[in-house]
Amino acid sequence: MNMTFWKTFWASLLASVVSGLIVIGLFFLILGGIMSGLEDMMDDMKLHVKDNTVLHMKLNGPIGDYTAQGFDANTFSVYNQFGLMEILEGIEMAKEDDKVKGIFLECNNVLAGMATVKEIRDALVDFQESGKFVVSYSENYSTKSYYLSSAAKELYVFPTGMIQFLGLGGELMFFKGTLEKLDVEMQIIRGSNNKFKSAVEPLMNTEMSEANREQTMKYLSALWGQILEDVATSRNLKESRLNTIADSVMIRKSGDAVGLNMADGIKYYDEVLDLLKEKAGTDEEGNLALLSFKKYAIRKTKKNRTLEKLDKKNIALIFAQGDIVDGKGTAQQIGGNRVSAWIREAREDENIKAIVLRVNSPGGSALASDVIWREVVKTKEAGKPVIVSMGDLAASGGYYISCAADKIYAQPNTLTGSIGVFGIIPYTGKMFENKLGVTFDRVQTNAHSVLSTNKKLDEWELNLVQQEVDDIYDDFISKVAEGRGMKKSAVDSIGQGRVWAGKDAIEIGLVDEIGGLNDAIDYAAEQAGIKEVKLDIYPRMPKPGLEGFIEAMEDMDASIEAKIPSELELQLMQMYGYLKSLDTKKSIQARLPFIITIE
Repeated sequence: MNMTFWKTFWASLLASVVSGLIVIGLFFLILGGIMSGLEDMMDDMKLHVKDNTVLHMKLNGPIGDYTAQGFDANTFSVYNQFGLMEILEGIEMAKEDDKVKGIFLECNNVLAGMATVKEIRDALVDFQESGKFVVSYSENYSTKSYYLSSAAKELYVFPTGMIQFLGLGGELMFFKGTLEKLDVEMQIIRGSNNKFKSAVEPLMNTEMSEANREQTMKYLSALWGQILEDVATSRNLKESRLNTIADSVMIRKSGDAVGLNMADGIKYYDEVLDLLKEKAGTDEEGNLALLSFKKYAIRKTKKNRTLEKLDKKNIALIFAQGDIVDGKGTAQQIGGNRVSAWIREAREDENIKAIVLRVNSPGGSALASDVIWREVVKTKEAGKPVIVSMGDLAASGGYYISCAADKIYAQPNTLTGSIGVFGIIPYTGKMFENKLGVTFDRVQTNAHSVLSTNKKLDEWELNLVQQEVDDIYDDFISKVAEGRGMKKSAVDSIGQGRVWAGKDAIEIGLVDEIGGLNDAIDYAAEQAGIKEVKLDIYPRMPKPGLEGFIEAMEDMDASIEAKIPSELELQLMQMYGYLKSLDTKKSIQARLPFIITIE
């Protein structure tokens, strides 16, 4: 009777949660559909580019590879990201638009990776070479926002503002002591020689290993070196001087930045607006014609794609952004089944002559990575070029799905490599017994019938898992060797889980050329003999009306399905929260050791 009650209780609770998510998701989808419809009807009214327009580029929200918005049932929130694709297209269109005189760049902190920032920065430099201006202003510049803003030929700072220019660094958190206090033992299995695969170190160490410290310093130095190189060029300073400024903390107030030629002046916001009036002129009413760059870019690109939708597309641009997961995945993940289906569809479309795969991922499921890798190989066998453009991250599983491409582009500050494998199996039996008084007993027909986190793996079982991990790693480096034309031993020597910056990845053969998304598209067109590029973009733009609503519901179903916990997770959730996140990674992983965030 007791057991029946609890089964009914948990089943009812789970059903209520799922139903609630569906209702809330429906609300946001309907609301989004209404807003999207209104925007479409008012497009012409909203986007009116006046003479002497200055585009106001505020980049303070999340920036992904493409513009997207929707409801994520996993995080129970609405996501809204501005896309690099639309930003680059917007800058290019503004360069050719006679009504646009310049760009007013304003960003306190940029929510994007360093490679994304570099692509935007390079586009702004190119924009100014056309004779138009970029003026940057902020009350406070973080290191990353200053790096982007330094592309402007005129950079101003608020009188009591600050520019943070101290170098790059990071702090890692380790949980081994916490787990020991909880009597939780993490059974960690890495590739036998994967000493650089440090994603598991917070669970097994109290400080960084020497291998992890070595690789982290290596790629941080590469990222910082790229910042120094670009800022030195833009601000007409030597890199050694910039290092001295950082080491000695020479910028302590805004005036210091001006004196060191890191900024062009101190101004209040209204003074910057007056400067923009002088540089651009005014509209018919004598006012500054300031227009949102985001609105300009999204409306312009949307209009262009709408006009081109009846044309036959010739290059498929497939965005693979997020964690790599089994199945279809959510809108913010790389679902193995979803992305492989996109590649297969593009391959079977006789009008598509080449594929550009944009990879921005720290990795994830080894199985899903293999599913996508197979479609890349089949596409090459079909005679269609596959070109990879790496974003901020294309590491571990992200490199796995890239390695078979005909050519790989990356930015100097892209993080890639991390060719390695690991698995985590927590042992929680001691914690339940010592902390909660819960014990377990079991019956089984065979020696290994019961697989549970409350039963410690014996030596034979550990060796079995180790063998599986090593087999997957061997398969990983074999595929990299085949795709890159290298010996397997050479791949292993630069693998072992080690993370590389793009500029170093070129030297060791993991990447072919430094370049951004547009470089990859241009090369794909060249290889396919295409003179006028017409992109077929995946994921596709939402369809209008009921059809679009139904497609959104399918994505919602995938999100909810991904969120439903297993029976084991329900048991763990009743007792404690932390280990749930560890237990969600049931498969062998090919994942970047950690996510690096640079402010």
